[in-house]
Amino acid sequence: MSARTARTRLLAATTVALAALALTACDNGKGVRDEGPSAASHSSSQPTASTADGGTTAKPAGETGGSTATPKSTTTAGTSGGSGSAGKNGGGTTTTRNPACNGANTKTTATEVSRPLNHLLLTVTNTGAKNCDLTGYPIARLGEAQSVPPVAESTHPQAVVTLTPGESGYAGVLLSAADGSGSNGYTAKTLVVGFAKGSSATPALPAKGVHVDDKLTVTYWQQSLDDALAY
Repeated sequence: MSARTARTRLLAATTVALAALALTACDNGKGVRDEGPSAASHSSSQPTASTADGGTTAKPAGETGGSTATPKSTTTAGTSGGSGSAGKNGGGTTTTRNPACNGANTKTTATEVSRPLNHLLLTVTNTGAKNCDLTGYPIARLGEAQSVPPVAESTHPQAVVTLTPGESGYAGVLLSAADGSGSNGYTAKTLVVGFAKGSSATPALPAKGVHVDDKLTVTYWQQSLDDALAY
C-alpha cells in the first residue's frame, strides 16, 4: 500500500469519526431540547405557588372576619346600655325639680271635717313666687304626744305634688276610730306640722281641741282634696 493511499484512508476514517461525533452532538442537542418539557413541568408546579396565593387570599378573608366583630359596635352597645343605666336611676327614686314646700314658703291650715268622721284636713298653700314640691307626708305632732302618727302607705301619690304660686296641696288625718275601738284617747289643742325639708308650721286647731286615740294616722300629701279624705 502506497503512502498516499494510506493517507487517503486515514482522512476518510477521520471524516467518518468527525461525522459520528457530529451526530452524537446532535443527539445531545435533542436531549437539551427535552429540557423544555422539564421547564414546563417546573412551570406546572406553579399551582403550588397558586396555593400559596390561595393562602394569601385567605388572609383578606380572615381580615373580613375580623372586621365583622368591630370593636366600635361593642362600644356603641355599651353606650346604649349606659343610657338604659341613666333611665334606671330615676325609676324608684322620688326626684324633685323645684324647691321644697315648707313653713317658710307656704301657709298651712287645719280644718275638722264632718265627713268622713273624726278626720282633720290639712291644707298647704304656696305663698311664694315660684313653684314648690310638696313631698312625703305631714309630720304631725298633736298636743304633748311624744311620737308622730304613721302614714297610710296605700295613699302614696303617683307623682310628686307640685304647687304653683297660690295653689294648694292636701293631707288627711284620721284622728280616732269612728267605731270607738281606739284606746289611749286624749284631747289635743295644739298641732305642729313638719315637712320633708325646711321649717315647720303651727296651724291652729278648733278652740275645743280634737279627740285623738291610738288609731291616729296621716296620708301622704295629695294634689286633690278628695284624695286626701278618701282614707
